Amino acid sequence: MAQFTRSSWPGDQLVSAAQRGDESSIGVLISGVYPHVRRFAFSLCASSQDAEDAAQEAMIVLFRRIGTLRATAALASWMFRIVRNECLRRTRSLAHRPETAVDPTVSSAEDDVLGRLQIERLVAVIASLPDDQRRVLIMRDIQGLPGKTVASALRLSTPAMKSRLHRARRAVREGLGESE
Repeated sequence: MAQFTRSSWPGDQLVSAAQRGDESSIGVLISGVYPHVRRFAFSLCASSQDAEDAAQEAMIVLFRRIGTLRATAALASWMFRIVRNECLRRTRSLAHRPETAVDPTVSSAEDDVLGRLQIERLVAVIASLPDDQRRVLIMRDIQGLPGKTVASALRLSTPAMKSRLHRARRAVREGLGESE
């Protein structure tokens, strides 16, 4: 069985053994891949809780579906794609949370479709932001965290956090075709 260091990805022999169902290889593979996947999740997801959840979800998928991986060399890209999709799914779920206030107007099916399309556009624009801007925007404007909390969580000064938030908001407006 091939061994690997924490700074490298597992070798083809270990991945192949895990694909064949060797339980000890699957365990070694999961424990070796997890730090990389977790680090990537923390760079992509908006909150540490979402990052932990996305990394755990990726490990579950790895455990359940390692046998479906076609090429052993594709492990890293497969795992990172799972994490990216999970982080995006969690961001989208924030946009789909039900409103707490009751809206007395009844919307039509057309309004619902247009609203969903607008949300999808917004999610795509937010996903295209640089990591530092996206994280600040999500934490501040979507999760509603106070500015000092966001700055502290991202290890930024308050002015640096505000600057990134301003750039992110401007990029979202431009991406949606809105003027300032």
